[in-house]
Amino acid sequence: MVVLSLFDGISGARMALDRAGIKVDRYFASEIKDIAIKCAKDNYPDTVEIGDVCKVSYSDGVLHTENGDFKTKIDLIAMG
Repeated sequence: MVVLSLFDGISGARMALDRAGIKVDRYFASEIKDIAIKCAKDNYPDTVEIGDVCKVSYSDGVLHTENGDFKTKIDLIAMG
């Protein structure tokens, strides 16, 4: 499953998916607070931090972010 988490915080959505036994293949997180990003990355180092939610868009199978563009499908959008 590919997840886009907006206002990710400390990756609460990822924790819930893990506890539910749902496999996450790729996890994109939009968060701007350094302490939250550090906590999320400490627990889930494979998280792809994409920056400010105001600079995120998705069209034609491409996730556009301030940290780059990613050709990907999105299976789940979560908001913290």
